[in-house]
Amino acid sequence: MRAVLIQAAEEHPAAFCYQVNGSCPRTVHPPGIQLAIYLACAAGMLTTVLGNLFVVFAVSYFKALHTPTNFLLLSLALADMLLGLLVLPFSTVRSVESCWFFGDFLCRLHTYLDTLFCLTSIFHLCFISVDRHCAICDPLRYPSKFTARVALGYILAGWGLPAAHTAVFLYTDVAEAGLGQWLEEMPCVGSCQLLFNKFWGWLNFPVFFFPCLIMIGLYVKIFAVATRQAQQVSTLSKSLAGGAKRERKAAKTLGIAVGIYLLCWLPFTVDTMVDSLLNFVTPPLVFDIFIWFAYFNSACNPIIYVFSYRWFRKALKLTLSQELFSPQTSTVDLY
Repeated sequence: MRAVLIQAAEEHPAAFCYQVNGSCPRTVHPPGIQLAIYLACAAGMLTTVLGNLFVVFAVSYFKALHTPTNFLLLSLALADMLLGLLVLPFSTVRSVESCWFFGDFLCRLHTYLDTLFCLTSIFHLCFISVDRHCAICDPLRYPSKFTARVALGYILAGWGLPAAHTAVFLYTDVAEAGLGQWLEEMPCVGSCQLLFNKFWGWLNFPVFFFPCLIMIGLYVKIFAVATRQAQQVSTLSKSLAGGAKRERKAAKTLGIAVGIYLLCWLPFTVDTMVDSLLNFVTPPLVFDIFIWFAYFNSACNPIIYVFSYRWFRKALKLTLSQELFSPQTSTVDLY
């Protein structure tokens, strides 16, 4: 079999990643299709980076947005922006060329950052749902319960726990225990495919979806409370009614963000779990489709904010205008 691969590599050099024994096969696209795929991926990366960069800038620059909830949004946007900057360029080349040209060290680092930023996103969405639950269900004590210090604690946990989990997963041999035969037979030169045993395949499922179950439970309660509050708004003063409406709007928007997150990540996470049980049978093309569908989530949140938050649209308008350079712009009331 290896002799056949060597002969094929000599006859069709472009069909393999490297001109060496045991090289991975390479998918060769017509130039036009290859260019179109690269442009589509580049557009996705640009949308992800610029959209989340604006969220980071807006929350940092406009003093009216310096709230505990928005600090969590800023940290979430930072994770998505770093995914677009540090992960997606390498993932694009790997997906289009079906080869990894950047060495084993960057392969493992790329996978580490990929997993870190994605887990950080779901932890932040979980913490944001806790914040919204406090704001809607206990509005009188919310300002004293969810302070900037509490938000900072959530942010540190949202980055620290995924960082520790991913480091154990990728930089120790616990995930590869019992895979000696697969590690010897499957990898070829030019691949970036990290294998893990069934235990870690199943462990990744609750790591992703236990926070999601918490979010779903909280948003069900939030929806019930918000519906009851909506029926009582007419009896409130104008200022209290406006505040209650704004909180419900924020809860609804973040609920949409959680729903889109589940929609984007469910196929990839289920496939990762099942694949470890079926001896890694997922075709590379199917895997790439699932992972890019998951990446798409990082570009969605800023788009959701544009259509849902009036303060986001106002901040965007000010940022793109000459008013940004006015000393009073940072203190403008965006609400």
